[in-house]
Amino acid sequence: MASTISKDHYVDHKSTIPANDGLMVKLFVRERRRASGPRKPVLMLHGRSVPALAGFDLQFKQYSWAEELAKAGYDVFVMELQGSGLSNRPKMDDPLNVNPAQRPLLHPNPIASLPPAGDPAKYAAQINNSQSDWDEVDTVVEHIRKELGDPGAKVDLIGWSAASQVFGPYAIQHPDKVAGLFLVAPIFPPNGRQSKTGTDFGAPVALPVGTPAAAFGFPMTVASKAGLEASWANDLKCPDQRENGIVDEVWKAILGADPVGATWGGTTAGAPTGLSRVRNSYWWGWNTTTVPLHNVLGTTVPVCIVYGAHDSIVNTDPSLGLLYFSVPALYKAIPGPKKLMFRLSCAGHQIVWERASKHLHTISEHWLDKHKVYGEQAGSFDRDEDGVLTPME
Repeated sequence: MASTISKDHYVDHKSTIPANDGLMVKLFVRERRRASGPRKPVLMLHGRSVPALAGFDLQFKQYSWAEELAKAGYDVFVMELQGSGLSNRPKMDDPLNVNPAQRPLLHPNPIASLPPAGDPAKYAAQINNSQSDWDEVDTVVEHIRKELGDPGAKVDLIGWSAASQVFGPYAIQHPDKVAGLFLVAPIFPPNGRQSKTGTDFGAPVALPVGTPAAAFGFPMTVASKAGLEASWANDLKCPDQRENGIVDEVWKAILGADPVGATWGGTTAGAPTGLSRVRNSYWWGWNTTTVPLHNVLGTTVPVCIVYGAHDSIVNTDPSLGLLYFSVPALYKAIPGPKKLMFRLSCAGHQIVWERASKHLHTISEHWLDKHKVYGEQAGSFDRDEDGVLTPME
């Protein structure tokens, strides 16, 4: 395969986040592509807590999904929404805007003296919301079209985890800009928040949201390496599911995309261990009512879903209300016939960093080529470790 080139873009965007509404900000986008040849655009988007570069462009062995796609001939753009990675992070440099319940993690780095218990965050509301995320994606899509010199170009979207809550509704609202939708380990709440009418994508409440305070009364949380390891351990069910040392590589990449958070945490003053800042989001418009809207998904915009058989995050108990997630429910809700779903054996939610990532890369390359995989355009399948497909329906 041909070598690739890498170019970082800082895309101008007029913010629609309440905390900096109307200000011009920079959205970080990394482009990976061949030096020559046709430009087939792909946009990759991160989930809730992991920066996009750590998720899609991990510089360790062959775990960079973006680079593998670029070698295969795609013009890959990896974007960070505001509040993540190297994009603008409104209100997130101040440690007193971390969830007050997590403040002990910030003592003594960077908070030398903790405020009284019960003190609220300085900015007592969430940061981003569905509309601001859709607006930022649209800005980057238009930037890609400009880069290509083709104002009518359609872009293939690849989203991991909670990116489905952004890319799914975006595709429904902008089918003229989206060639296809590829979702890996997608978060889908069948009973997710509705708009005011329940039949469109308007905000259900006035923004920003600050109540209940325990959920939305702050713009960010923090995540630790120990938390990453514990969450990942829940999904490790097979021998050699992940490589030795991969957690260290992932954590290094996460902190590399968060130079401020890298100076936080630890129990010794002046010796921070690093914490990752995670934006606090308020999302709506991704549920069993909205997925079929306008008959876009599975028709105008074909959809492919891939998830791990041991993913403990994407399929939860129906009794959990807004935290009830179901990948099969998403597949079922897609109205059109052009939909595929693959459940990969020996893989969990962190599939992009597991040994099964090589199968994920192959499936995505097949999909991007003709929106088919292994010759299939529709259906749901189990894929075992030997590559054998078994219909799930």
